[in-house]
Amino acid sequence: MNRMEPSCGAVSFSGVCAIVIWIATCASVSAQTSNVPNLNPVELVRAAVTKEVAAAHDTAIKFMFRSRKQTPKLLENKIYVESNEALVTRVVGQNDQRLGPHEERVEADQLAALVNNPDQLLKKQARDRQEVEHTLCILKALPDAFHFEYAGTEDSASGLGKAGDKLVRLKFAPNPSYVPPTRVEQILQGMEGYLLIDPRTERLARVDGTLFKDVTFGWGIFGRLDKGGHFLVQKADVGEGFWEITEMSLNFTGKILLIKSLSIVSEEVFSDFQRLPDNVPFAEGVEMLKSEGVSVARNHHPIETSLVRKD
Repeated sequence: MNRMEPSCGAVSFSGVCAIVIWIATCASVSAQTSNVPNLNPVELVRAAVTKEVAAAHDTAIKFMFRSRKQTPKLLENKIYVESNEALVTRVVGQNDQRLGPHEERVEADQLAALVNNPDQLLKKQARDRQEVEHTLCILKALPDAFHFEYAGTEDSASGLGKAGDKLVRLKFAPNPSYVPPTRVEQILQGMEGYLLIDPRTERLARVDGTLFKDVTFGWGIFGRLDKGGHFLVQKADVGEGFWEITEMSLNFTGKILLIKSLSIVSEEVFSDFQRLPDNVPFAEGVEMLKSEGVSVARNHHPIETSLVRKD
């Protein structure tokens, strides 16, 4: 997914969503000493953060993949293509059934508008860049934000980690002396949970976090996320040593500008990762999605994915 160098600063509503969605890309520590031989939590997490940052900056690695996203109102089947300019997305089904002619035409028209209107594509690039920038700002800030504690190990599984590797489990809680440098990092002060790291590859396999208190943004003027909000993001080696997000679960409520209610509730499972050439222009990515959509309609009904949720 589009990777670039961050520039920290003021956060927008889309930035808050990006923080919630992508915060699980990494985590770091001001950690407690482990009682496990040869395991230093600080060094392990810092090494994982370094690998995640490097992977985020590697724009040459591109994939096409599918997803199954469940919200309170709808279940959507999607296909994604990572292109040079931005992530290309197309809905190919709803409630595990292919789209009707009208819905297919709407999807095609939306993608055509981006291909044929450079200004719209530039705006999409800017939105994507802002989300990635805020995420990577948090990634680089986290070494000071949390204390970590060793909490055992878990086995890797389908869609989690690298097959055959043992994963280290670390609990995290806020570092009370941490002072967020900008509004972007304020969410970290109210979050606790655990993460899984593959110590052999030094990659993050899962981050599971919960807000144990209300968290305000912009000194409470911009908005608030309510206590009890939860996210889970899971990653796996999808082939050739490349790691991608395979599952994402979000459940947050709150308010924007203390007036408008905010609700982010969704579960999305990603599967069927296919490596693409390093050079994929946006228009070519759109054509790939057209071909895949036709294939789904002709050969795979209802639509399915290969991963299932694991607790």
